[in-house]
Amino acid sequence: MSDNDWTDRIAGERMEVDRLFNDQVTASSFSSQQWGLVMTAVEFEIEGPEDPETARIVANTSKLPSIMPELDRIDQQPGMGQQSGGGGGGGGGLFSGVKDALGLGGGGGADQRTEEAAELAQQYADKLQEKLESNGRWQAICKQAAN
Repeated sequence: MSDNDWTDRIAGERMEVDRLFNDQVTASSFSSQQWGLVMTAVEFEIEGPEDPETARIVANTSKLPSIMPELDRIDQQPGMGQQSGGGGGGGGGLFSGVKDALGLGGGGGADQRTEEAAELAQQYADKLQEKLESNGRWQAICKQAAN
């Protein structure tokens, strides 16, 4: 699949964007461990790679709902959810999770976190595209994705 080929070619840019994106992760409700798990569920695609001027990297987040229960488990491990992220899962921990499961949490719970993860993933994709454009690699990557 050609999508894998282009994503393999941008490993260096991904590592650089990871470092630059750390502030957004810290400001989110996700710990760095949770964000790492989120990123395993996200696949990047280029929409319209035939025209680099209008092409765009898009985060395919369709698999995020399947990892949300694991994010909660990370929260419940002593010391794990709070490692270096922002709220470590919304700040409520176990009791918040129980309240959400009972419908008493007052705010979307997993759906809200899935939405936040999807928004962050797209912000990451935008920064990745900016990095590729600034490095002069965007056209070549689009060409590879189009083939």
